[in-house]
Amino acid sequence: MKLSIIIPCFNEIETIETIIQKILAVELPIGRELIIVDDGSTDKTRDFLTTLNDHDEIRVFFHQDNRGKGAALRTGFSHATGDIIVIQDADLEYDPKEYPVLLKPILDGKADVVYGSRFVGGDSHRVLYFWHSLGNKFITLLSNMFTNLNLTDIEVCYKVFKKKILDKIELKEDRFGFEPEFTAKIARLGCPIYEVGISYHGRTYEEGKKINWKDGVRAVYVILKYGLFSKGTS
Repeated sequence: MKLSIIIPCFNEIETIETIIQKILAVELPIGRELIIVDDGSTDKTRDFLTTLNDHDEIRVFFHQDNRGKGAALRTGFSHATGDIIVIQDADLEYDPKEYPVLLKPILDGKADVVYGSRFVGGDSHRVLYFWHSLGNKFITLLSNMFTNLNLTDIEVCYKVFKKKILDKIELKEDRFGFEPEFTAKIARLGCPIYEVGISYHGRTYEEGKKINWKDGVRAVYVILKYGLFSKGTS
């Protein structure tokens, strides 16, 4: 078996090398590949990524323009050759050392999809924005109302799933709307979903955090769009 680690990035020159080193340092019970999708970076991220072409475990793809996290993920998914996929942000908010914990329910044959959660257990969490946390919880609650799931954190980066699950759905959202769209579409499949607690070191906006209130509004729209008005899994 093999794990495909999909890393969308945009202007992450300060963190991209470190996160790659952290990923490669993790001991896994299965093989791995890193698929990095640069989403039109305008800093030196692209220059650094071009130096990785000779690394056996890493493949890099470039978007000419910034299209959004969802679009970058779709590009990464289209090139994935692993049996299992994990999404990894290019910043340092999430710790790759938690891959074994995230993978365990799938490798044990219990789950097809695993969500990390910043709100159940896990290790240390950096204390940051109250309204951001409240917004996450509201979006998760609204999503749960339409999917009939009891997830605690749909906006979390760490989502791990079997490749065969991805092959059953068609993803369309280009930006952060990917999170509720993915959740709505896997919920319709009726596949076993698990959740595990993770640690979290959030960034401030001064440190490069990109999601904002407009993305929250879009998330609500996406939940309603795929919860009320969309049939099937496409």
